[in-house]
Amino acid sequence: MARVESEVGTRSGAFMKWIDDRFPFTETMKYHITEYYASKNFNWWYIFGVLAMVVLVIQILTGIFLTMNYKPSATEAFASVEYIMRDVQWGWLIRYMHSTGASFFFIVVYLHMFRAMLYGSYQKPRELIWIIGMLIFFALFAEAFAGYLLPWGQMSYWGAQVIISLAGAIPFVGDALVEWIRGDYAISDITLNRFFAFHVILIPLALAGLVFLHIVALHHVGSNNPDGVDIKKKKGPDGVPLDGVAFHPYHTTKDLVGIAVFLMLFTGVVFFAPDMGGFFLEHANFEPANMMATPEHIAPVWYFTPFYAILRAVPDKLWGAILMAGSVLLPAFLPWLDRSRVKSIRYRGWIYKMALMLFAISFVTLGWLGLQPAEGIYVMMARVFSVIYFAFFLLMPYYTTIDKTKPVPDRVVYHG
Repeated sequence: MARVESEVGTRSGAFMKWIDDRFPFTETMKYHITEYYASKNFNWWYIFGVLAMVVLVIQILTGIFLTMNYKPSATEAFASVEYIMRDVQWGWLIRYMHSTGASFFFIVVYLHMFRAMLYGSYQKPRELIWIIGMLIFFALFAEAFAGYLLPWGQMSYWGAQVIISLAGAIPFVGDALVEWIRGDYAISDITLNRFFAFHVILIPLALAGLVFLHIVALHHVGSNNPDGVDIKKKKGPDGVPLDGVAFHPYHTTKDLVGIAVFLMLFTGVVFFAPDMGGFFLEHANFEPANMMATPEHIAPVWYFTPFYAILRAVPDKLWGAILMAGSVLLPAFLPWLDRSRVKSIRYRGWIYKMALMLFAISFVTLGWLGLQPAEGIYVMMARVFSVIYFAFFLLMPYYTTIDKTKPVPDRVVYHG
């Protein structure tokens, strides 16, 4: 038995040598996994980056199967989705996994970004990681919007009508730009085909490339940690950071537990509440698109609503579009807006903690307001919370400078 195992080991070793002579497999695995040292004091906030990768895989796999039966035609798109739901074997499950996955994607990405704001993961030397992450966020927005049109339901059609028409507010070139985006004088079959191509080919390729760059940049400078301490400054005689552990197996085993819990929540939603009462799948979208009948209340899916509320808070169309675009773009400048001497919220003063709390409250509240009718008290509340949202970023150079901070330890603090 030992002899057989020895022969198998010898053959596998020879095979790996044959691979390594032609492709840096072992070297790559060491650099990015087995000999990539991350801080030993990661907490549960650090699971959301991994979960984003899990959801990306789910979206790609389910999307491939959906395209096998979907027809990107204005006359057949809605019926093809109904065919997938009713007649394709397990089609309903694949469709619900994809639609639920879109919402879960934004949940984990928003929490992943909030973790970066908690622990200053965008500060030097990780500015480029943050910028690439923001590009992923923009691509994800474009991917979700393109996919939003594909079911060709009432809310898909009219939601796209509202968002695309915003480009018309741009002086001089607005009308021509709207026509160029639509590919026609109105949202039509060619618009659906164009967005289908963006959704299944162009944007996924861009997302895959950006995710690759994001991981390479992260592993080059190293992961941040809840203390905001650079673990590379304290190394042992063997060159290994004293406060670092190999990503595999120490962090991968913990990630597997988080992934298992996440998949239980995910499947629970897929099987028992796939539309989440209209938040994940709007009820109006179960009706075919009708350009002659406008829905009573047009609102996008929940992950767009904070920015949609900012758009509607301004009576002028151009300024509304500018502020909505600014609300999406402003987080990209965090590495230069934040002037704090420390990274982690553990060692920041009460001003930043209060500002971050108000920002989180304003973001959630704006998300709720984006689902409400644009009238009365809802518009006034949207204006108030929009001011709080923008103040967090625009006043950051001032309040992070005067904020009193605590001394940062030389090494990470492990809270067992």
